[in-house]
Amino acid sequence: MMLRIKRVPTVVSNYQKEEGEDPARRGGGCDRNCLQKCCIPGAKLPLYTFKRVQEIPGDKCVLEHDDNQAPVAFLDSLLLGQWEDRMQRGLFLYDVTACETKVIPGRYGFMAQLNEGRHLKKRPTEFRVDKVLQPFDGNKFNFTKVGQEEVLFQFDASKDGEVQFIPDAPVDADTSPSVVAINVSPIEYGHVLLIPRILECLPQRIDRESFLLALYMAIEAGNPYFRLGYNSLGAFATINHLHFQAYYLAVSFPIEKAPTRKVTTLGDGVKISELFDYPVRGLILEGGNTLQDLSNAVSDACICLQDNNIPHNVLIADCGKRIFLLPQCYAEKQALGEVSSELLDTQVNPAVWEISGHMVLKRKKDYEEASEENAWRLLAEVSLSEERFEEVKALIFEACSYTFSENEDEHHLPQGVGDHKPTLEETDSINKGANCNIVSGTQECLVLQ
Repeated sequence: MMLRIKRVPTVVSNYQKEEGEDPARRGGGCDRNCLQKCCIPGAKLPLYTFKRVQEIPGDKCVLEHDDNQAPVAFLDSLLLGQWEDRMQRGLFLYDVTACETKVIPGRYGFMAQLNEGRHLKKRPTEFRVDKVLQPFDGNKFNFTKVGQEEVLFQFDASKDGEVQFIPDAPVDADTSPSVVAINVSPIEYGHVLLIPRILECLPQRIDRESFLLALYMAIEAGNPYFRLGYNSLGAFATINHLHFQAYYLAVSFPIEKAPTRKVTTLGDGVKISELFDYPVRGLILEGGNTLQDLSNAVSDACICLQDNNIPHNVLIADCGKRIFLLPQCYAEKQALGEVSSELLDTQVNPAVWEISGHMVLKRKKDYEEASEENAWRLLAEVSLSEERFEEVKALIFEACSYTFSENEDEHHLPQGVGDHKPTLEETDSINKGANCNIVSGTQECLVLQ
């Protein structure tokens, strides 16, 4: 049985076209400065190289470099500075800093943003979301087709163990650099895309190397208000070219404040907890003897979900110290007609940011009527049933070869959770726009988002 839903695709690049509208490319010609073979020879882009480390960032959320000073401030000067440069050059489809944003009253402090710019008059497109793993298709839009002016910098590990910044570094097609590029339809200030090994044209699927790269980006940023997110196919990723998203928002996400229950500790020291008293069921992974241990545990869990055809979202929080793993089933429910028309009319696609508590709304009516009850009702439709979540947990634990410890039924309530209300500083910051069942196994369904 094939299931389908439709959705208007998000435009992430000014060079993104409707499928079938790019005859010049199919013929091998190019009249723009892209990242394909026609334009790569002689191309130069800024390059930031990070130092590989073993330790996980401490409470200060930063790793000290040997000389105690990086060649350039990664987040403030490089990433956000280059992002603002592109904004001044008019590369974005709208000014996201002008979007109305507010904290929704209630104990969780869900955030709502009115982003009418994301609701463009484009025709709905058909996306297959029953298959979490799909082969890369070069005929469809992918990130090699973006203009080089949309790329902020190359981001890779240092070969000599030193943090370096080169303003004008050659693009080496043989090594396939990882790059950070703008999202021209930003959700928030500093919204960018991390595209691992861009020229390898990897499909949207997590592997160990790519996830570790995303963790290093969170670490280099060194700011808990800068998070990275990942959406699998079937969980509202619309471009089948491996990428993570990231942006800066100076307020705690509701999911970061949600209560957790410790489940187990892996043999490598990675602690696994689960959310409770939150509308979406999910796991939190943190700790580990080394950064590689934490990265491998999360990667292996994601690979397990991918191999079992389970759509999922990932949030990298606290400078890479905590990772939220969130299997979901909203698209399947939508395809089966199990989501109310009232929720569908909002046109909210609950991906990683929405699940984390940042609700991006496209209609003023929904923004004005935003409430914790409405947010909870939407997100509850995203979550797996308790029975299915337990099955998925078992798959993940088996994949991670966990070692179960006795007496690990403790509950952990982060400070203020349950009765948390946003602080005055958080409320001021956000209000001012501070810059189910899852189709699994071999069963097939097509979801038109």
